[in-house]
Amino acid sequence: MVLPVSLDVDRLTRRMQRADFETWKAKVRSVAGCTRPVHLSGRWAIHDTATGNTLRSRSGEIMTPCGNRREAVCPACSDRYAADAFHLMRAGLSGGSKGVPEAVAEAPRVFATLTAPSFGPVHNRRVSRNGKTMPCACGSIHHEHDPARGQPLDPDTYDYTGHVLWNAHAGVLWTRFRTYLLRHLAGLAGLRVREIGHHLRLSYAKVAEYQKRGVIHFHAVIRLDGPQGPAEPPPAWASTDLLSEAVRTAARAVSVTAPDLDGHRRLLRWGEQLDIRPITAANASQLETEHGEITEDRLASYVAKYATKGTSTNEAVDRPIRSRGHIDLLDISPHHRRIIHTAWDLGAPVACPDCSTTGHCRTCGGSGWVSRTLRAQHRGELTAEQVDPVDALKLRRWAHMLAFRGHFLSKSQHYSTTFTRIRGDRRQYRHHQVLDELGVTEDEITVINHWALTHVGHDSPEETELAEALAHQIRRDRQQRYEHEKRRN
Repeated sequence: MVLPVSLDVDRLTRRMQRADFETWKAKVRSVAGCTRPVHLSGRWAIHDTATGNTLRSRSGEIMTPCGNRREAVCPACSDRYAADAFHLMRAGLSGGSKGVPEAVAEAPRVFATLTAPSFGPVHNRRVSRNGKTMPCACGSIHHEHDPARGQPLDPDTYDYTGHVLWNAHAGVLWTRFRTYLLRHLAGLAGLRVREIGHHLRLSYAKVAEYQKRGVIHFHAVIRLDGPQGPAEPPPAWASTDLLSEAVRTAARAVSVTAPDLDGHRRLLRWGEQLDIRPITAANASQLETEHGEITEDRLASYVAKYATKGTSTNEAVDRPIRSRGHIDLLDISPHHRRIIHTAWDLGAPVACPDCSTTGHCRTCGGSGWVSRTLRAQHRGELTAEQVDPVDALKLRRWAHMLAFRGHFLSKSQHYSTTFTRIRGDRRQYRHHQVLDELGVTEDEITVINHWALTHVGHDSPEETELAEALAHQIRRDRQQRYEHEKRRN
């Protein structure tokens, strides 16, 4: 009797039985199971400057991580990004590392969540104060992972245009909120706006997250430093209560006017749900204390998680949209498909104003369509240097992100360290590890480092699948080591 062989198992087995599998596996482990590694060919060597002898060298083909922060694209690199994001956030909360003074732990700080307004009722999972799940407006009780959550109750009345415009202006709204926050801090302190910079500096780090309904909201750590930055304490009157009140009033006051669409200008504001929590020192094991306060360690992990989450298959896609037909092939919910359709249609070109029934049109090249900017310039409504406000949103370019075109993790200059410094420190640590093993110093060696790109990604679907399995194993082993060390301490 011959047992049937799974085709998937058979193709993976064939790859694992190849003579070069162990060599390939070692390379993949060196990049922690990256699913889209960058392949380089070249040579690295350390020479003794005095004698010219080669102390250590490596040549041939190597892999380096792709560096993509999205977990849906590369789990291994998103883990590394999350770790870097944790240290970046943690340094700005606790200080004492990465060049950030410990004094920041005593500065007034809040954790604020700024949400979007409603564009129509959606299916949701409501929970009472007692923790009991309440029925949705549709009459059903949705479980936590119900795909219906976030979908409109009535798609025909849902304001998809307002939804897209809000996502496209979310970054502008945040920038204007920062400006208003300084004004409101000055007002509460009895100062002129131009004087507030002589007393304190506003530092922040924020992360963007998609809600189930496909709209962006922001989580932000906001801190008050002295006028010279985190090394200097803020004035005594700059309290956490003052900062909380300023955040509340500034969020309510700020607005952005969207471009004119069909004679309708929308006034975009933050939603009614505004959550502001004071941040305390890391002296508890919970994200939130019984008093509603936030602790540092859990907060840094929380923000780092959302920095890598970004999008998922339920919300958006990880690559730009190329055509309207492309949208119909996406594996996403009908609601998110319609958001992308709306962004694509709003960013569409308009009829050429110069086209006629005879001859070749120089304006549109014979296509019959031009950008809104070109049409407005042709009518004399814009100068040659100006851009139409709708074109400036680049809705088609960012349709795959549901029209959001900002960064998922951003910070002010003086909040803490930078990703560049964190990654540079990691490279330096590894470099000095090698020097310690060789027993030499920087002054005694010359480093040769020459590599050229050959290609990106694994050579077959089987290799990608095996790399994902290795990444999962590496992540599991790391978690087990962490739990073991945690129990020992």
